[in-house]
Amino acid sequence: MADLPKELRLFQDEIEKYARDYGLDFLTTIFEILDFEELNQVASYGGFPTRYPHWSFGMEYERLSKSYAWGLSKIYEMVINNDPVIAYLLKSNSVMDQKLVMAHVFGHADFFKNNAYFAATNRKAIDMMANHAIRVRRYIEKFGYERVEAFVDTCLSIDNLIDPHGNFMVRTREAAAEEPAMDPTRMQVPKLRAKGYMDKYINPPEFLEEQKKRILEQSQKERRIPEQPLQDTLQFLIDYAPLENWERDILMIIREEAYYFLPQAQTKVMNEGWASYWHSTIMTRKAMKDSEVVDYADHHSGTVSMAGGRFNPYKIGLELFRHIEDRWDKGKFGSDFENCTDLVAKKEWNLKTGKGREKIFEVRKIYNDVTFLDEFLTPDFCAEHKLFTFQMNPKTNEYEIASREFEKIKRQLLFQLTNMGRPRIFVVDGNYQNRGELYLCHRFEGVEVKIATAKDTLQNLYRCWKRPLHLQMTVDDHTRLFSFDGKDISEKTLPKEDVFKLN
Repeated sequence: MADLPKELRLFQDEIEKYARDYGLDFLTTIFEILDFEELNQVASYGGFPTRYPHWSFGMEYERLSKSYAWGLSKIYEMVINNDPVIAYLLKSNSVMDQKLVMAHVFGHADFFKNNAYFAATNRKAIDMMANHAIRVRRYIEKFGYERVEAFVDTCLSIDNLIDPHGNFMVRTREAAAEEPAMDPTRMQVPKLRAKGYMDKYINPPEFLEEQKKRILEQSQKERRIPEQPLQDTLQFLIDYAPLENWERDILMIIREEAYYFLPQAQTKVMNEGWASYWHSTIMTRKAMKDSEVVDYADHHSGTVSMAGGRFNPYKIGLELFRHIEDRWDKGKFGSDFENCTDLVAKKEWNLKTGKGREKIFEVRKIYNDVTFLDEFLTPDFCAEHKLFTFQMNPKTNEYEIASREFEKIKRQLLFQLTNMGRPRIFVVDGNYQNRGELYLCHRFEGVEVKIATAKDTLQNLYRCWKRPLHLQMTVDDHTRLFSFDGKDISEKTLPKEDVFKLN
């Protein structure tokens, strides 16, 4: 890693001033310049120079290196949500590229600081990752590389079993323990019928105490853990699975890192759209020289191009922010506009309200991708950008346009983005049938669980739970129960009366 040359430091100061003049608000941002090999190394570790040792990082480095060598892809920049924000520049970039990337980075930095979904993230992420690496290396020294790596593999295979709102909630085993199912001091123990003078002989204190103990034990057995369906499966395993201390710590590490990266997955469209909006605004209005116009147009168009049915978050995010700005600048919102039935009048509607810039700053603060598209995607936007749904034609074995209807387009996009397109799995019973077995339930919200993936997940969870597991899921409009006892996987269709219903 190297400090920025003087020329780039001057460009950084210039572009940072433009960004702040436009109202962007971000933490101190540090740029470092790397060659392509160094940048691929950092990128393979998720943007962090220090991570715990694992084969997947080496595999990612090989993929990035070959992709760059064969001209398939090129990393122009990388930015880390940290305090200070750390951004990496590729040494071989042209001056125009470096300026564009800096403007893009300041957009990301503003989004990291101000978007509500990043509010609970660890702003000392580099220190966190380094601390995790030290702990894992100590376990490797103590228990051996292969044993630790195998358990890390297991944890990484289930690291998506977290709650998408978990960054804003506190759910711990200790908190649940503060609410016992039954208060022994207020318990009414049933007595055997006896006359008053015989009561102390028929119901001696030892008998009553034994009855109380039996009732408490039965109460604990009947009490479902967790009391309410819990989506944060990793937290449940940390609290209740029979793990060794070092295994529990590694699972906590994987969970903490999963929650760190969660907001980036929840706001991919918005985050990249916001950064693209500002790099295009700053470059075209302030920072670009006349001689750089062609190169800028070429590189910017490459970033936001979208063809062949591919969903490009840069393109959709950028254009939707522009669409919102245009609507609020012209007053195309509110009941008067929505209730207007004159199509020509609606198309030419312009109250010159000038609230566009204010509105997009508000949007970047409180929305995530799902709410962003749900709220602001319009039929006009879909028609203008030629959005459509597509599906496989079994006769031709090719993808074909299925629909251009707005509602179907919107529904498919929301299904893809809800919970990052992952199935929602809940822990509903940690003591299923009073045998210490784990019962999981899939909530169907447009995303089905692939059967092969479900079976693999059960096997990986078994390595943590060490007792049989069950997964209830929707398959072709039927409710199926998949079970794994440590050796074999079985499946059956559940009758309606046995189906667990999530609220």
